[in-house]
This record gives sequence, C-alpha cells and structure tokens, in this order.
Amino acid sequence: MMNNICFVSSPVGALEIQDDGACLTAVRFAPAGTAASAPNSPVARLAARQLQAYFAGTLTRFSVPLALAGTPFQQALWRALLDIPYGQTRSYGQIAAAINRPQACRAVGMANNKNPICILVPCHRVIGAGGNLTGYAGGLKIKEWLLLHERATVKKSLSINQ
Repeated sequence: MMNNICFVSSPVGALEIQDDGACLTAVRFAPAGTAASAPNSPVARLAARQLQAYFAGTLTRFSVPLALAGTPFQQALWRALLDIPYGQTRSYGQIAAAINRPQACRAVGMANNKNPICILVPCHRVIGAGGNLTGYAGGLKIKEWLLLHERATVKKSLSINQ
C-alpha cells in the first residue's frame, strides 16, 4: 500500500494530505511554517484542487474518494458528518441521534476528535448543544473561520440566485 504525503497551503495554514494511491486517507493541519509541496498522486492533486475551490467559495461538496479507517462507531459518525449540509451545523446530540446512539454524545465528541480527514469530513460543523464552539484539532479560531467562510459563501450564493 502506497502512502503519498504532500502539503498544501490554505487560508487556515498548511494542510498535510495523505493518500494510498486510490483514496484520501488523511488531511491534517500541518505545523506552522510547513512549506507546500507538489501533490504527488492523482488523489492528492484532486484533493488539493478541491480544497482550493472550497477555500475560494466555489465548492460546497467534495468528491475525493475517502478511506476512513476507524472503529465501526467512528466510521458511522464520520459518515454522518458527511450528511451535514454545507454552511450548517449540528450538535453532538443531533449527531448521536442521527447514528441511532442518542445517549452517546461524549462518544460522538471523542470520535469526532479522531477524524483523520479534516475539512472534507466536516467535523468543524459539530458544535455544542447551546451553539457554542467546542474543541477542534486546528483550534477554535480555525473552526470559527471555516464556519464563517461557509456561511458567507451560502449567503453570497443566495443573493446571486435571487
């Protein structure tokens, strides 16, 4: 199994992209100061193009093939995250209910924290029950930036279509 790794720059800092030659296996926040490197596989190039379009506000749904390695519970949670519409949020409780585990709010939080593919599997769209921002691998400022970016894109799109 190949393990291709590259780094792309973004408005929220450098992102590490990993793929196995067929599917994306990880997108993580890279340490500050990490230099960009050319995507070295077709999957990485597609992911980089789609991330660029996402940050430009022209892509609201990713189509990169994903390989989500985790427990059955984690995989169910991550699939549920893919169903959260762009520009919207869901609480941990709503996600727990969506995967038929209404009492598993804490477990949802823990599995959300283990998401290997940030942004594309939108764990940033999960918030606290009262609407407050809670932990995020990239930090709360980046989580807030991503949510505001998506809301602004939706608002812009709505105003263009009216």
